Amino acid sequence: MDATELQPVLEFLGRQVPFDALSREALALCCRSLVIGYYAKASGYVAMDARRPRLHLVRSGAFEVRTPEGELIDRLGEGDCFGFSSMLSGEEIVNRVAILEDGLVYHLDADTFDALRRQSREFDRFFNRMFAQRLRNQGRYRAKDLATSRICALMTATPMSIDGQASVTAAAQLMQQHRISSLLVTDGQALSGILTDRDLRNRVLAAGLDGGVAVHRVMTPRPVSLQANASVFEAMQLMSEHNIHHLPLLEQGRPVGIVTSTDLLRRQGCQPLLLIGEIERQTALPGLVQVSKQLPLLLQNLIGADTRAEEVGRILTSVTDALTRRLLLLNQALLGEPPMAYCWLAFGSQGRQDQAACSDQDNGLLLAEEPDAEALGYFSALSRAVCEGLSLCGFPLCPGNIMAQNPDWCLSLTRWQQQFAQWVATPEPRALLHASIFFDMRSVFGPASLFAALQDKVLADTRKNALFLAALAGNALQTSAPLGFFRTWVLERDGREIKGIDLKHRGNALINDIARVYALAAGIKEANTAQRIRAVMALGELNRQDALNLADAQEFIAHRRLANQGAQFTAGQPMSNYLRPADVSSLVRHQLRDAFRVVHEAQDGLRMTFLRRF
Repeated sequence: MDATELQPVLEFLGRQVPFDALSREALALCCRSLVIGYYAKASGYVAMDARRPRLHLVRSGAFEVRTPEGELIDRLGEGDCFGFSSMLSGEEIVNRVAILEDGLVYHLDADTFDALRRQSREFDRFFNRMFAQRLRNQGRYRAKDLATSRICALMTATPMSIDGQASVTAAAQLMQQHRISSLLVTDGQALSGILTDRDLRNRVLAAGLDGGVAVHRVMTPRPVSLQANASVFEAMQLMSEHNIHHLPLLEQGRPVGIVTSTDLLRRQGCQPLLLIGEIERQTALPGLVQVSKQLPLLLQNLIGADTRAEEVGRILTSVTDALTRRLLLLNQALLGEPPMAYCWLAFGSQGRQDQAACSDQDNGLLLAEEPDAEALGYFSALSRAVCEGLSLCGFPLCPGNIMAQNPDWCLSLTRWQQQFAQWVATPEPRALLHASIFFDMRSVFGPASLFAALQDKVLADTRKNALFLAALAGNALQTSAPLGFFRTWVLERDGREIKGIDLKHRGNALINDIARVYALAAGIKEANTAQRIRAVMALGELNRQDALNLADAQEFIAHRRLANQGAQFTAGQPMSNYLRPADVSSLVRHQLRDAFRVVHEAQDGLRMTFLRRF
């Protein structure tokens, strides 16, 4: 720009915070570096170049910053800025800027932006605060997800550390060996500093020091740190305000973990819709296996965000469904078009949409017609490939072999209808065992009409079938809630000789059984337990108060089960369904007793409703 063009720009910048804090020389440098861009509303979005991040200063017009999912983060007008987040964090640009009104925008390159930050502490502090505010806005639109998630769920536990007297060479070798970008420096058990790969570049190599220099001479002393029970949002805010990429986490003054900006970026990216989108973009099994490794993190994020157990089950199941559908499509592409229409059936927890940690496979194939040898060969190859693929993606093969790759569960519509009819007509113990799995079914893939033909026939057979329902109710009463005499706990061993309350089999599974009997008796199509309870209540088959109590008990017990698994995961223990009463407060123990009392009373109601005539 020439002097004539510079003057109005200088006057504009001089009225804008934080440019008004710059010296005349710095302001002149800024003006000379600016490039003017025009953005038309018809363009939709501002084109952002990930290879060339720039600060964008709005001169006129109106804009909106949105997440990749379309969630609103901020609205911008004259004097507002965007584009600084990626320059401060060093991370890839992910948000999108929508153009609401035609406008002019000044662009400032990253080198000049960094030079101005170095020259003016106030200028630098302003943008760090803006970055923190942007995160607060994003956290607000993400609801309680970032605000309540605990940072300890993301940290690298037992982080690598080194003594301050050790050499830089020893530190670099340790970092290379463990493929990490930082080391905590300790003095005894106390944190005295942190050494990052940036320190090695800037304070050792650039300074011309040799590898024998002591770590304490080049480390960052007294690093910014945070308590391990703080929220994810607090960590993000602290790291952005101090422009750091490694944050030590403390308990009682001692380092117990570390979290990096990469961990936080992965945390934000591990959202169900994004994960499902990644699944749908994969073109081969290895890619699906890689994406599925994010599932444990997704589960821990949901647990850390205190998400309702019913929502957790639905979210995890939606990801499992997406994996299943993608595996089917990829293998169909390899095997060719299927010889007939078919449905992939999900049973058990996937059928109920209440999957949690440690869920194995329960599935089957429903074929439109009786298959010939060639069709059987096709579906055998397809089902085997999908079941093996799911296993590699973290869903173990069913120990009872209830899977589509088992010829017993790859049947035509007619044979499936006959199989269910046989279980209903002859409710022997094995048939009742199957009922707890097969009668909770959904179609994950295939024509809805084919699945409806099976489900309608099954419900017609079960509805008001007193003998079958009585047998099913009796089977549901074989196991009781874990309350003994005087309301003491009935504890069981979990296989590791640890006594605890089996929250799954003595709690949620019993409620699943109760809801299943009522639903089959009323001809209700839903397989999800919470939906079944609501539907039974709406039909008047279960009085409102009892239904609400049962639904609350289901949610509370499932929530405690998830919270317990989250604590086990954080502690590095195998995840199980067993809760030790001593691990929770007296209030939680009291609430659990109330929940199990509801289960006990619901079992009494089931007995009165379906067994009093036998």
